[in-house]
Amino acid sequence: MFVILGFLVVIGGVVGGYILAGGALGVLNQPSEFIVIGGAALGSLLVSTPPKVLMLALAQIKGALIGAGPRKQDYVDLLSMLYQIFKLVQQSGVMALEAHFEDPAKSPILARYPGFLSRAQAVDFLADSAKVIIVGGISAHDLEALMDEDLRVHHDEALKPAAALSKIGDALPGLGIVAAVLGIVITMGHIDGPPEEIGSHVGAALVGTFLGVLLSYGFCQPLAANLESRVSADSYYCLCIKA
Repeated sequence: MFVILGFLVVIGGVVGGYILAGGALGVLNQPSEFIVIGGAALGSLLVSTPPKVLMLALAQIKGALIGAGPRKQDYVDLLSMLYQIFKLVQQSGVMALEAHFEDPAKSPILARYPGFLSRAQAVDFLADSAKVIIVGGISAHDLEALMDEDLRVHHDEALKPAAALSKIGDALPGLGIVAAVLGIVITMGHIDGPPEEIGSHVGAALVGTFLGVLLSYGFCQPLAANLESRVSADSYYCLCIKA
């Protein structure tokens, strides 16, 4: 929710200041510039980012927009669930865990915590760790090292969408210049026209540069930073499971 609010503040601040300075709002409406910059940015993203990372990026952006992050109650539920699992091990032995982690969604214990089941990374991490314990033959020290490596791999994978979005943000000012240059090319083709027509084309070209810089520093870069901080917050959730 705060992400949407922030975007609205950015738009309101830029457009409001422009109008107060006497700018005509209609001049900013340049569909051709939108298509050049938007199409080039989208194409660059498709070229540089694997489909798996794209799908993960969409899921992370959706989570950022609705504000779905680990809250205090999520940690309380997690600790309650882990307590029940440990109690089961004390009463029935380690092999009793097998039925609960073969299909976590059907586990009588885990099914009572839909918030946990909605976090695929946490479910996979707990299930993989539990299966290693069930198989046995591994020391506590080696298990800890294995869990650390699992967390590191998951963390690196989860950071890839933020890195991809940040790279597109870095490229947007350059794509804005591309749109501006195309606008100047069009202007040169009408150089013998009246001053009003030339001014209109130059204004449209400058809108491309403005749009590229605004999308980069007002939208893409802040959103990438938000995704990165959310990955760090989610990693503490899994670190709680490890502990």
